[in-house]
Amino acid sequence: MTNPNVTPPFDREAKRRLAVIRHVEEVTGNVALPCRYFGISRQAYYTWFRRYQAEGVEGLRTRSKAPGTSRTRPTARSSEAYGP
Repeated sequence: MTNPNVTPPFDREAKRRLAVIRHVEEVTGNVALPCRYFGISRQAYYTWFRRYQAEGVEGLRTRSKAPGTSRTRPTARSSEAYGP
């Protein structure tokens, strides 16, 4: 049985994001050159960096791209309620 309070280990992508952020902070201080070297956009870097500042290392985990909610088609009954 697994403990629900234990967080799973970082995925490969989260480790890569942390490596890019640390490289900018500790080695260069420049954002454009490491982004070009690692093959990411500066916009992606700043998105990761904002999440890192707000949530710490946990913010670098891969997130679902699925929408939180989805629209449903109206049923025949609901369309009758609005009239002919």
